[in-house]
Amino acid sequence: MKTKTLPGPARCVMVLGTTSGAGKSWLATALCRHYSNQGLKVAPFKAQNMSNNARVVAGPGGAWGEIGSAQYFQALAARAEPDVRMNPLLLKPEADTRSQVVLLGQVSEELSQLPWRGRSARVWPQIAAALDALRAENDVVVIEGAGSPAEINLHASDVVNMRVARYAHARCLLVADIDRGGAFAHLYGTWALLPGDERALIRGFVLNKFRGDASLLAPAPEMLREKTGVPVVATIPMQWNHGLPEEDGVFDMAATAGGSVHTRIAVVAYPRISNLDEFQPLKNVPGVRLSWARSPADVDGADWIVLPGSKATAADLAWLRAQGLDAAVAAHAARGARVLGICGGLQMLGEALIDTVGVDGNGPGLGLLPLVTSFEAEKTVRPAHTRFGAVQGAWQALGGVAVQGYEIHHGQTAQHPAMAAKGDVAREVIPGLAWQNGAGNVLGLYLHGLFEDGGVLRALFGAGAPTLEQVFDRMAEGVGRWFDPRVLEI
Repeated sequence: MKTKTLPGPARCVMVLGTTSGAGKSWLATALCRHYSNQGLKVAPFKAQNMSNNARVVAGPGGAWGEIGSAQYFQALAARAEPDVRMNPLLLKPEADTRSQVVLLGQVSEELSQLPWRGRSARVWPQIAAALDALRAENDVVVIEGAGSPAEINLHASDVVNMRVARYAHARCLLVADIDRGGAFAHLYGTWALLPGDERALIRGFVLNKFRGDASLLAPAPEMLREKTGVPVVATIPMQWNHGLPEEDGVFDMAATAGGSVHTRIAVVAYPRISNLDEFQPLKNVPGVRLSWARSPADVDGADWIVLPGSKATAADLAWLRAQGLDAAVAAHAARGARVLGICGGLQMLGEALIDTVGVDGNGPGLGLLPLVTSFEAEKTVRPAHTRFGAVQGAWQALGGVAVQGYEIHHGQTAQHPAMAAKGDVAREVIPGLAWQNGAGNVLGLYLHGLFEDGGVLRALFGAGAPTLEQVFDRMAEGVGRWFDPRVLEI
């Protein structure tokens, strides 16, 4: 692809939303590929993200750090190397009123202790510097906002929406989810609550998830333009499936990608679930049906039960027991059916959680693997490129399969010494990363991203999901179809 260079610092295009879940992340991803396809050097940016979906990327000085998954995918769509400047501030919720603060990829205990509004003045210089650096190195920076820019209770301490838009002189698109109802009121109300200088940055309204005949929207778009001076520049249909995971919350997984169902997978959805986005590829495999499990009834008939990652392993394990899911998982394993634990889920499968540093909490595990996890203050954050050794039983198809992913965890897991002395030993199928029980049907691993590896999907199902490149190109094609090209001119 021939690359062209624009003079001066990068132009900035910003995607704002009237609400969370309006469609900001996927549209920003699509725009990254759209501009990259024009031969421009592109980078994504989101000043502050609140999510327990994180990826491991390069940081300053060669250290590995964390950014939100959405910006990781946006970087790949932009054909750029993901780095921590693309999401300088990441908030990882640990409770309703507490988050772990990650600044430029690294956990900051000091910032984690500050009240929400008290952080803004402290973090803005680093946010601005990260954006300046990306603008100096690229032709286009695609910026994603957070929530709504019209949260007037937060406007004075804003570091992610209009403060960024003003700083970057960004051309802003405002997206509303019309399927929720009230989209025109959302668009008008958001615009109306902004100060005049910020309204001037809104260049177009986007209606997302529209069902039916778009001509029936008339005369509302024109009426909205008369009131605001801002045109509706795109209407995106509901039936269009972009193929990337949703960033916010537990996304709908009820539908299959097609074909008769051969594998039913229940993923336990505890309150502090993390890295749930890594299951999206399974949703795209023909014949696989995924569902979230919050009660014993939800795992009835499942072929697999998956215990995913957790930002609060001990608390989520207590929740699992309160729902009666511990007995359901044990009964499932006793029948020889497959159980998979990933990161926090692996820790839950062991005999005990030991926390002497106040990171997570203590408690007994589910006892399905003879392992013990000790929590440490220092977090392990690194990519992983490895290969399964000899795997037996229900997971034997993974034997010898090369896999790449990433690790993000405070816990360190090893064989339970007392049980090992009695001969009850877990089979280590990847040194320090993955273990299975003697029967072979319970598998636990620290490796995130397992199902994003095409070799793993082929080994387990004989088929894969669409590649990320195919997903990104399809998204860019959609942008070309629904937007007037003049709207997106740089």
